[in-house]
Parts: sequence; structure tokens; C-alpha cells
Amino acid sequence: MKIAIWGHELTAWATAALLAQSGNDIFLVNDTQITDPVTLMGSSIRNEPGLQDLINQQFEKQNLQFIHSGSASLLSTHIISMNPAAFDQAHQLVSGIARVRSGKPLSADQQPDKLLIINQSHFGVGSTDKLQALLDIDKDQVVVYLAENISEGEALKNIRQPKSLTFGSTNQWASMMTRALLRPFSSQLEQLLVMTPKEAEFAKLSITGMLALRIGYINELANLAEQLDVDIDVIKQSLGADPRIGHHYLAPGCGFGGNTFSQTTKGLANLLTEKRQSHLLDTVLQENEKQKEQPFRKLWRHYECDIHKLNITLWGVSFKPGSAALDSAPSLKIINALLAQQANIHIHDPEALENIEKLYGGHPQVHTYRDKYEALNQSNALLLLTEWPEYASPDYEQMLERMQAPLIIDGRNLLSKELAQSIGFTYYGIGR
Repeated sequence: MKIAIWGHELTAWATAALLAQSGNDIFLVNDTQITDPVTLMGSSIRNEPGLQDLINQQFEKQNLQFIHSGSASLLSTHIISMNPAAFDQAHQLVSGIARVRSGKPLSADQQPDKLLIINQSHFGVGSTDKLQALLDIDKDQVVVYLAENISEGEALKNIRQPKSLTFGSTNQWASMMTRALLRPFSSQLEQLLVMTPKEAEFAKLSITGMLALRIGYINELANLAEQLDVDIDVIKQSLGADPRIGHHYLAPGCGFGGNTFSQTTKGLANLLTEKRQSHLLDTVLQENEKQKEQPFRKLWRHYECDIHKLNITLWGVSFKPGSAALDSAPSLKIINALLAQQANIHIHDPEALENIEKLYGGHPQVHTYRDKYEALNQSNALLLLTEWPEYASPDYEQMLERMQAPLIIDGRNLLSKELAQSIGFTYYGIGR
């Protein structure tokens, strides 16, 4: 099939690569002057495991190519998959297609009557219906909603082997085409939930909101556990053992981040406030911002409100392991707080250093290191902020030798508290 992909987010690139690999002719809409796909991707997407190689491979095979948004090739496609960053961009694209199709028709080869637009971006409940209103549904010009369910670091796996998919469509032809398009990736599919676009959009919001509530709840319990002198790890195990609850999203820490997760949660919070005057998720988001400050507050208390000129090491600054992105990451809040106190910051992260250097490059108090142990030289404290696997079992003896003060503040409860303390470290966790 001839498919146009519109958007430059991770979902768009991963979808384009895998659909091209499946034998489709993929046209990636590109209105910039950049012709090198690697340059166009940006660092966060380039670091996605396996994606850059697959993109290059499909360009070499000519299964994947760039086109301009005004190209006739865009109009010759039967399917357009959208992943824009803003609703205005989606509205502009669909409006443009509607104007051309309502004008003087091109040849049948250039302009098929039927058109399927798959919206994978979330702009709130009812946005897909607004886009549909721009097209002629009687001619099977249909906009459907396919809930994006991609995690950075696992994007290709998430598309290749989804466990469930939520799909919003009321048009039989559009449903048939979407099922056919997804067939190569359905070998392990356990659930394909088909509903109206509005219901699918609300389902996406609801799932994200539920996960945010779980994270917020376990963090509240962790903060209470500290006051009660209770180990939150034991409580977490008890909660997870209950089959009604399970273990997912029950990891206390220094708050959640990520652009998509945070923005979707804010979208539901705004909807609840507008329609129900409910501030439940507003409270979760406000408390999450406070939670991001927990490692800094523990450091501040330990040094009795004086960290001026101290050397503070950060292990992990991306918003989660497997990603180079810094969107809403707790590390940003902590870095800014440390800078305000004139502390010297030593940063290590397996993937995100390039992005940190773009933000703070040249700042005299910010130093980045490619070796995690070098980042500890003469350090007065280690703040662990992202649970990268390579931090889970460090060489504590080497850490002790390099650090000026043996202080660990574990914002993700990743390390062994007992082992660290037995070697001579002062250890602070979240709820431990």
C-alpha cells in the first residue's frame, strides 16, 4: 500500500520504518531543507534502539522516501498516518487535503476517491471527530483514531508486538483497512478494542490518568512511610501481591516525567476540572512536582541548608531509562536548584548528555562525564535520579575512594541500602 506518514515524533519515525519493512511504499512528509534522515530525527530519536539502522536500511531500499506536503504523491496515497505535535498542524493538513479533493479532480492514479487518515496523536476527546468534519465521509474519506502506545527505548518492539490496541472508528471500510495495515504486527495481539473515536480518545486519557494516580499514591505512601519509620519496599510487595492491584506502576521515586505522559495527564486533569469541577488529578500533578524535589530536599537537610560550592554528582538525568529525553524530568528541577545554591554539578547519563549539554553547555558549574565513576571524583554527594540498569550494582569500594563524602541519595530506590551502609555510606532513599 502507498502510505504517507506526517509528523516527526518518535511514533511517526518508528511507524514509517516498520511499515516500510512490511512491504509498503512509505512517503515521509518533510517540508524542511534537511535531506538526511539522521539529522532530521534529533538526538532522542536517533538513540532509540535499532531505529536509525532500520530507517537507513529502508531509505536505501527506496521503500521509504521524503516528499513535500504539496506533492502529488501525498494525494495519490490511500492512507495517511498522522503524528503531529499540535492539533493546529493536524487541522491544517486535513483542511488542505479537503480543499484539493473538493476542487478539480486529478487522474484516478493520482487521487483515489477513498482516503484513510489515521490519527495517532492525542489532542483531547472529540478531536478526531473535528478532523472528520473536514472530509466527505460519504466518499469513504475517513479519519480514525489509533491510540499511540509507544515507550521510548522500546518503540520498535511496542509496534511489532503489541499486546493490545485501542482503535476508534465507525466506518466499515476504514476498520477493514486499518486491520489489514496492522496484520503484520498482530501475531501476539491479545486484544483489539474497537470503539468510536471519542471513546478511544477517552480510553487513552483514562489509562494514563490511572497510571498517574498509582504513581502518585505510592509516592504519598513512601513519604508517609518515612515518617512512620516503615520500609516502603515491604509495603510495595504487599500491595503487589494482591491480585486486585498487581505490581505495575508501584515504584516510589522522585516523580514522573516525559512529555507525552505528562501532557496527557494534564489533558485529563483539565477535562475533569472543566466538566466535573474535580481536582483529583490536579492534586496528583502538583504533588508530583513536589516529589521531584525530594532528592534535593534530602541533600539540603543533610548539609544543614548549606551546599554552597559543594560538588554534587547526578547519575541519570533523562526522564526514564532507555530514553535520552529530558521532558519534565526531575533532574531539571534539581539541577536548577543546585545552580541557585552555587553547587558544582557533575553529571553522568548513558544517553542524555548531549541534550544536557545543549541546555547547560558552557555553564561553569555544570560538568558532564562519559564515565560514571569519574563523575564521582571529590563529590560531596551522589544523587541517583534515573534507574538505568548500569547503576543497579556499582563498585561501592571505588565509589568510596573517589568521593569526598560518602553520601548517597537514591531517588529511585535502585541500590541496596543495607550494602551501601555496611560499606560506610550514608544512604537516603524514598520511603526507606
